[in-house]
Amino acid sequence: MLKTITKSQELLERRKNAVANGVGVFNTATVKQAKGAIIIDEDGNELIDFAGGIGVVNAGHCPEPVVQAIKDQADKFLHTSFNVVTYEPYIKLCEELCEILPHGDRTKAMLVSTGAEAVENAIKIARQATNRQGVLCFTDAFHGRTMMAMTLTSKVDYKLGCGPYAPEVYRIPFPNFYRYGKGASLEAFVETSLKNLHASSKNLFDPKNIAAVIIEPIQGEGGFNAVPQKYFEGLREFCDQHGILLIADEIQSGFARTGNWASWQDYHVQPDLSTYAKSLGSGLPIAAIVGKADIMDSAAPGTIGGTYIGSPLACVAALATIQYMKDINLNARAIEIGDIVMKRFEKIKGEFKQVGDIRGVGAMNAMEFVKDGDPNQPDAELCNAVVKGCAEQGLIIISAGTYKNIIRILSPLVIDDELLNKGLDIIENQIKEKTQNQL
Repeated sequence: MLKTITKSQELLERRKNAVANGVGVFNTATVKQAKGAIIIDEDGNELIDFAGGIGVVNAGHCPEPVVQAIKDQADKFLHTSFNVVTYEPYIKLCEELCEILPHGDRTKAMLVSTGAEAVENAIKIARQATNRQGVLCFTDAFHGRTMMAMTLTSKVDYKLGCGPYAPEVYRIPFPNFYRYGKGASLEAFVETSLKNLHASSKNLFDPKNIAAVIIEPIQGEGGFNAVPQKYFEGLREFCDQHGILLIADEIQSGFARTGNWASWQDYHVQPDLSTYAKSLGSGLPIAAIVGKADIMDSAAPGTIGGTYIGSPLACVAALATIQYMKDINLNARAIEIGDIVMKRFEKIKGEFKQVGDIRGVGAMNAMEFVKDGDPNQPDAELCNAVVKGCAEQGLIIISAGTYKNIIRILSPLVIDDELLNKGLDIIENQIKEKTQNQL
């Protein structure tokens, strides 16, 4: 008897035949339609979305005000290039960003299309503002796949065979307390980490040549590792001491994910520049660099930008997204979702020794799998089995971490409690099933 090929399988086969293998496949789900926190695949199956397009649809799939704004703009004009013909949506969005993400007394912004572009331009601005070349970054960081952004990205597997990399980039360990704490108190660990930061300026780089330090206050692809409060404060002091600019990469953590417009606002640590993308545009490609006005204006005319800097369609989508987030108080909802997820994660951690750590800020939540309770023995095999098992039960979820041993929750923040708990039930049941298989 011939096995019936589903529409999803057929589409994935077409992908295999037409799309370059280097384009990653994090999940084998397909989509024909999506709304809120539900994806309907090519075969009509409803799937719960805990991936959110890798943190892109915090406001949900196809929020009606955003869709309408795109339709309205499409009737007017699609593209002129902001460099050539100025249009109001670009300026209005920059004004909005400067208001909700103030950087000191005066703030300015610029728009591009992707997070990687935002990082590239932030580095160019920092170099011109300081007349320095060096950039300091961290292990487990992810900043994009273009040349400078890829160099700043830590994970080797994301850049195999892509060198040579950009010069004058230096990397130090991210202060990951769970992995490297080794029984010390958080206070002692941070003190040691800051001492190592200062020591690095003697044996790794010359601080007088460092233009900027770039950090994800909460690492995305690295596994939702949150920088300790005192370390972030100490990093700000280190930058001030040496005339170095501090860049906060908020591309995955921004726009309501942590319960604020940016996670640096949760820390009350002011960066000089910050970068955004993902949920800014509800799925349309748009990114932003926001910073202190005098620093932003250090870039000479023509040295930053590009043809598609702030597409009119993406600008109106972003404006509608921000307004929708305000109207439904999505920042507050992120805190509620995070509380529900972390309570369930605490229960799961108490029952399964394979869960080494759980962590989260707002609705940016993660669960790390390890062997024998050892933070330095990541269990990618179990994590992968759980992700696949969830997919079979109708839950889309993706992994994170340098070793892919961490599951992360990036569900749309418009998800209701019933659907959220249904997804958490699937995760819990899959962990139970897969850990039993290990016995």
